[in-house]
Amino acid sequence: MASGQQIAEENVQRFTTWVASKTDADFRDMVVRGVLSRTEIAAECGFAKSALAQNPRIREALKKLEADLRERGVLPRLAAGDDIVATPSSPRPGDSARSARDAERLSRLEQENASLKAENAELKRLLGRYTVLQEALAETGRLPR
Repeated sequence: MASGQQIAEENVQRFTTWVASKTDADFRDMVVRGVLSRTEIAAECGFAKSALAQNPRIREALKKLEADLRERGVLPRLAAGDDIVATPSSPRPGDSARSARDAERLSRLEQENASLKAENAELKRLLGRYTVLQEALAETGRLPR
């Protein structure tokens, strides 16, 4: 079993690999209240959300990442009191792509659901047929012709 230090090191490696695999557009899709969504980060990295706050190396790397993203204009700038400066709300380019993916996924799931309902109805019909045969066997003790 891995020690706490080994797990912490693995989590740092996962985080740095995750950061390297993302683009600015990916980060824009993860912005919640002016910062990156900690829940999404933890889920995509495969560790608990608490690791982001409890692991000092991940915490510092995340601060540095967010500062870098603020410089590049991906995240909104911070005011003097560390409150997020309200920027005019404009539709993000990722919103339409996300909506299209969601619509496609919804369509696919609805189609699969309809298919499964049809299959379920057919199986119930067949089950009814075999239930009659089972009753005939139970009553007579032999198979009907």
